[in-house]
Amino acid sequence: MSMQVALVGGSGKLGSIIHAVIDELEGFEVVRVLGSSSDLAELDGADLVIDATTPQVSVDVVRAAIERGINVLVATSGWSAERIALVRPLVEDAGTGVVFIPNFSLGSVLGSALSAAAAPYFASAEIVEAHRETKVDSPSGTAVRTAELIADARAEQGPVSAPHADQRARGQQVGSVPIHSLRRPGVIAKQEVILSGPGESLTFTHDTVEPALAYAPGIRLAVPFAHRAKGVFVGLENMIDIGIRS
Repeated sequence: MSMQVALVGGSGKLGSIIHAVIDELEGFEVVRVLGSSSDLAELDGADLVIDATTPQVSVDVVRAAIERGINVLVATSGWSAERIALVRPLVEDAGTGVVFIPNFSLGSVLGSALSAAAAPYFASAEIVEAHRETKVDSPSGTAVRTAELIADARAEQGPVSAPHADQRARGQQVGSVPIHSLRRPGVIAKQEVILSGPGESLTFTHDTVEPALAYAPGIRLAVPFAHRAKGVFVGLENMIDIGIRS
């Protein structure tokens, strides 16, 4: 018998990709597609809730699923470490699982992991991320996650060097790392992590060219993982062996 999935935000760009992947994924079936304004009582009876809405709606979807004892796969961007920390006690009390995926692209996850691995060796780190003009949140969830990983990797060295960070043009700091967000037509998703030290710099760049192809492998990993998860997990790095767990 297939696991019944309630997909919230299923008519959006990412939601449509997730729906198409699940249609071909053995053991899972989307039985309910909800919009951002749908009655969340429609989640009743689902084996897994997948949230692909907006940062404002996502909080209510996650809370409603936890209250019903249903595991959640969160594909919505905008969940910082601070916001996720508020969810952890609710998940522990309910005995459920919530999996946050800032980016379903395996290449993006690897780029963030490599950036974090290199960060202790460079005093300076800055992130430039670009998305299409319709993306409502900034910085992106991927950039926030990358900055958090860099900060964790530099726990012994301390914050990165970010002079004049009080000036707005220097970007928004996350874990001391300045993030610069571009929202413009002609781009899907791109992130550059620029690490700098005396006499040299190292740049990790990830480009999403075709979202349906880029995200599908990660979605195939995340859906069954989220269904059986207990507790809170962040990122595809929990499903592939790249030496990072959270």
